[in-house]
Formats: sequence, structure tokens, C-alpha cells
Amino acid sequence: MSRLGTFTRRAFLLGAATVAGGVAVGYWYYRQPYPNPLEDELAEGEVTFNPYVKVSSDDTITLIAPRAEMGQGISTTLAAFVAEELDVSLDRVTVEHGPPSYAYYNAAMLEEGGGFNFWDESFTAETVRGLMGVAGKMLGLQATGGSTATRDGFERMRQAGAAARIMLVDAAAARLGVAANELATENGTIVHRASNRSLTYGEVALDAAQIKPPSSVVLKERADWKLLGKSQPRVDMLDKVTGAPIFGIDVRQPDMLFATVRISPVFGVAPVRSDISAASAMPGVVKIVPIETLYGSGFGVIAENTWAAFKAAEAIDVEWGEPGYPKANDEIMATFTQAARSGDASAMRDDGNVDVAFADAPQERVIEAEYSVPYLAHAPMEPMNCTARLKDGVLDIWAPNQMPVLVRWFCSDLAGVPGGKTNVHTTSMGGAFGRRGELDYALYATLLAKETDGRPVQVTWTREEDTRRGPFRPASAGHFRARIGEDGLPVAVDMRIAAQNMMSSLMGRTFPSLPAGGSDPSITDGARNQPYTIPNYRVSEIQVPLAIPVTFWRSVGNSVNGFFHEGFMDEIAHAGQVDPVEMRRRLMADFPAAIAVVDKVAEMSNWGETLPAGKAKGFAFTLSFGSWCGQVIQIAETPAGIKLEKMWIAVDVGMAIDPAIIEAQMTSGAIFGLSAAMGQQITFSEGVVEQSNFHDYDAMRIFQAPEFEVAIIENFHRMGGVGEVGTPPAAPALANAIFALTGKRIRQLPLSREVSFA
Repeated sequence: MSRLGTFTRRAFLLGAATVAGGVAVGYWYYRQPYPNPLEDELAEGEVTFNPYVKVSSDDTITLIAPRAEMGQGISTTLAAFVAEELDVSLDRVTVEHGPPSYAYYNAAMLEEGGGFNFWDESFTAETVRGLMGVAGKMLGLQATGGSTATRDGFERMRQAGAAARIMLVDAAAARLGVAANELATENGTIVHRASNRSLTYGEVALDAAQIKPPSSVVLKERADWKLLGKSQPRVDMLDKVTGAPIFGIDVRQPDMLFATVRISPVFGVAPVRSDISAASAMPGVVKIVPIETLYGSGFGVIAENTWAAFKAAEAIDVEWGEPGYPKANDEIMATFTQAARSGDASAMRDDGNVDVAFADAPQERVIEAEYSVPYLAHAPMEPMNCTARLKDGVLDIWAPNQMPVLVRWFCSDLAGVPGGKTNVHTTSMGGAFGRRGELDYALYATLLAKETDGRPVQVTWTREEDTRRGPFRPASAGHFRARIGEDGLPVAVDMRIAAQNMMSSLMGRTFPSLPAGGSDPSITDGARNQPYTIPNYRVSEIQVPLAIPVTFWRSVGNSVNGFFHEGFMDEIAHAGQVDPVEMRRRLMADFPAAIAVVDKVAEMSNWGETLPAGKAKGFAFTLSFGSWCGQVIQIAETPAGIKLEKMWIAVDVGMAIDPAIIEAQMTSGAIFGLSAAMGQQITFSEGVVEQSNFHDYDAMRIFQAPEFEVAIIENFHRMGGVGEVGTPPAAPALANAIFALTGKRIRQLPLSREVSFA
């Protein structure tokens, strides 16, 4: 058994303290539902049954999908949960994000923070998950991230639909003078077949809202599902293909001003000298104001249009302070490499006795390697933006964001208005990938709204500001060694992984008064929690304190350690002269779900076939966010560089709610991972980020993308996540294919350091 990392013990204490706080009072608070936030915004003739369902007397049915839509299809899936039990088709409903509210807490996100392996269902693991889930409810954190939205909403939102349906049926029964069990529902209509009478949901909605909600509901059996388990049309597709103004950058309000920000490109410093006179005199400029927050210091430029704001921001004459971190990129990366070699380490997984296993190892049976990955930007197509209006003591915020409750907390405090007088309108997002879980864009807009005498102001960042300011996916380095047994399999593996403490970085700019030390599971995610059985197996974290801001990024630590772990496993396989897929089968023999995925992707890709000269395949497997994912990629050498021909993906998600969305997310995640692997990096010169736009921080182009084939498996008995799962195996699969093709083992990303791509 592996020993628990310190973060698991701390998670247990957090959950226990949250539940125990106040003893009986805390328990009562947990058991009570939060108030229904929809009750404060009902239109005439409209009623609400719970935080997820509104019905109007004109038969308009509105479902609330309270997780941020960033292209992953979550608004469709969450609406389908409610619609399935409400017995309506998705083309009969309107879907809204809804207001910020504790009622939309994400318990699953905190449950993931317990630090246990996904397959661990021991009493201790389940107890900690339960405590963390309770803490999630009591904290009321409405958040989108961690591939948790589907898992979090599966039970709760179906129950909401079922409860509303019962209330509507009971109201219809009273109206028709029949027993409720004589009635059936059909797509928003309640039918009494014996008398051929019917009523629509809208006709009985007002009566139904007066009925006490049921204390319990019976959910449909899977065999009776009409929507779930089947691919559904995206509820937002028409708006997107017709260019409807649904994104944050589309927001328009009467008498609106426009703005941008210029924040210090050196992290953690303020201007040491500035002159705004020339910029202030430029045409269209209304005001230039100083900005000082925990996110950064600089200037906000308010103007009559965005272009005027952009040009004035460029014209500010400013000198910034010196960085409190190494100025040169090589120095920064050397800090991680040296820490991985010799820094103080904490074992997050420690099976067997690694030191003893290496003590008498013949040198010819030991391999060592060092890997590293750079900082990465999020680079969403829609740059950071937020519109704010502070008028008559009320703050309104329109923003593409992943944390609406936190946006309300922080912005209301900054504006000096009560939270009840702060309205957060969450828009669709042109990409997020964790970046919009930060708060800087909303804080800057709030600060500028205080300067506009009640006029709304839309703050749009330049692409350059968005790219250079971060926060970034952490850089990392790893030092790895393995002892190979006589059978070619590893007898011992020791992995030392060095990175910044992402949670400390995040807490430092949001809750600086709270303690933020201790272990950070993201440093070793994707390495310590993989389903490999190796007699002596240690994965350690080494924290590197740097003042460069880091944060969540699609799959976070799994994107780093997927490359480290699966690249090194491929090295072990070749050193032991064992086929890479066969080695995985043998090392994961204790995990049938993993074996099924490996077998499926090997079958799909015809792994082991003899390929023509100039072609090769690479394999990688990762377990992340509760889903088991194997990928094989085939590449070819061409005069223009390496061509990615085809990628095969097999994924076990436990339960496939919407196959089309799952397939799209596997493809999307893989493209995200391949883009980073091929050419993306954030580097520093003189303490400032060198990249600025897509010309030097490029994504994979359409002509470079391989053909994809995805197989969805439903073997494991617990539901896994989807949105980030396709990213971690992509980089190692490609790197392993390049080794198979060229014999060149690339251990640093991006791969374009050493090869070119067609």
C-alpha cells in the first residue's frame, strides 16, 4: 500500500473541521438547502420549483445549467439531466447559466482534493471524500473546473427535474380530479389517457408552485432514459454558428465606455517612474487611473472606444521595478532542474523500499533521465474582458468567468457595496482552460467602474497583455531513475518532480491572510496516482518558490506528469526490451479498467503491425479526473517535417452521458495537448515574458491535425470526468512516436526544440 501524502491528511482535517464547526449548528446548516436564487428574478406568470427549473404560464420552460460554458458542452449535458426527469426534450426548453448562488455549490470539486487514488474505495478514502463533499456544500463554492461538472450534477440535477415533475403532476391531478398515478407526462404535457384529457406544464405551473416539494424522488432507471446516454444537439450551437452576441466581449450597454489595462510585465512590482500626460491627451481618452491589486500594478485606460484605449495604453511612459526572480529563462529552468536533482523532497507515493532496491542494483540495470516542461499560457481565442457598472449603489458585472460567487465576493468588497447589491451575469466563454477561474479581469473592471460616474465600462485586454501577464501553467522538471529486472519490467522507480506550489500562488493573490503552505497535489498529479503496480515505487514533490504566478491549466499537473511519467515508462520498456503496450498490460494487471482501455486502443490502432519506412507509432496512457485514457498516434517523416497522421483514443468514463460531447472533448483535449507539445512555451528575458501573440505562441493549425478515432468504454463502476482527460497522454504519445521514428528521445517540451512539424 502506498503511504498517504501530507495533503491528504490536511484535506481530512479541513473536511472534519468544516463539518464539526459549530457541531449541531454546522450539521443543521449542512442539511438545509440554500435559498432558491431564482425566486428573486421571476417574470410575470413565471414560477420556480427549485434552483434549476422555471416554468411560465405561456409554457416556456427554463432550465438552469450553473456551470460555465466554454465550448465543452456542459450547458447541454446539465440541461439534459433536468430535462430527462422533467420529461421534456431539449428543443422545448431555454437554458440559462443563472445567477451566482451558494445553491449551485460544486461538491465534487472539493471531493477531488482529498488526494486519494481514484480507484481507492477504502473506508478512509470514502470518508475523506464525504467530508470534503460536505465542506464543498457548506462553503457554497460555485465553480467550473476539474472535469467535475457532470459528476457533480448527475444526481442533484436529475432530482430537481424529478421533483418539479411530481409537483406539476400533483397539480394536474387536483385540477382534473383524478389520482396522480393515473397521469403520464409527454414532453411538457400531462396526459390522462382514460379520459383523453391533458394539461400543459404551463397551465398548471402556478398551482404546482404552491405544492410542497417531495421529500424524496425515484429517478428513472437507465433503461428508461430518453435523453441521457445518447448524443444531443448542443443547446448553444445555433447561437454560435449565427454569431449571436453571447460572449463577454459582445456585451453592449447604453452609454458604455471602453477600457484596457497595462499591468507591470514584471511580476510583483509596481511602476518606479511614470508619465501619463501624453497618453491622457490622446483623442478619445477619458481618464487614466492607477491600478494596484494583488494580481498586479499598473494603469487602467478609459476611453470612448477600445482602439483609443489600446493606443493610449501603449503611449504611457513607464519604468517598472526589478523582478524578484531570475531574469533569464535558462536560469529559471535551471532552478527547477537543480531542485529535482537535490532539493528537499516529500514522498507522495512510497510503495516498497526504493532506496534498498537501488542500493544493490547492477549499474547496467539502472536507467536515469531528466525531463522538463515550460510555463504555458492559456491563450483563449476570446481575450480577458469584463464589463462593469456601478450605479446607485448597485454593481453589475458581465463577465465570462468560472467562479461567479468569488467574483461577487471580491468585486462587491472592492466597490464597497453589499454582496446582495452585486449582480454577476456570466456569459459564454471563447475558451477558458482554467484562466477564467482567476479574478483579475473582474477586479480591474470594478476599479474602473468606480471612475465612470455610473456609466458602464467594458475592459478588454490586448492579446499581448493576455499572453504576457499569466498566470501560467507551472513549469516543472523531473529527475527519474528505474531499476530494470531480469524480465524487463521495472523493479523500482523513483520520480522526483519539482515545481511551484500552485495553490500557494493562487491563495497569495486571493486569500493572502490564510495559510497556504503544505503539499500541492498538482505537482505530482499524473505520476503518483497512476494504476501501475511496481514493487518499489516512489513519487516525490519538491517545491520551488518563485514569484511567477501560476494557476490551473487544462488538466494542470496531469499535463506535466503525463509527459514525464509516460515518457519515462516508454524508456523503461525499451531498456527492458519489452513492447511498450505489453509492458503496460503487465504493470496494470491489477486494474481491469486500465487493461481494457489499453487493449482497445491497441486493437483500434493495429499496434504491433509492421509499418512502411518513415512511419511510426507512439503509445501513452493516463488516468486523470476519474477516466482511464489510452492514446496511440501515428506519424510520418516528410520533407516538410513530421506529419501527424492519425490518433486513436480509447477512454473509459464509467458512464457515457453524451457520446458526441465525450468524443469532441477527447479530440479537443488531445489537440490542446499536442499544441503544447509541438511548439508552445512561455520564456523570459530580463524578467519579462517574451511571447506576445499567436505568431510566437502558436496552436496546432487545422492542416497539422491528425485524423481522430475515439472509442468510449463504460467498464468502471464510477463516473469519470471528460473535459481535460484527452490532454495528458497526447504529449508523451507523440514524443514516444518520435523516438520510434527517429531514435531521438526528447525529454524537454516543446518538441520543436529538436524536430520540425509539417
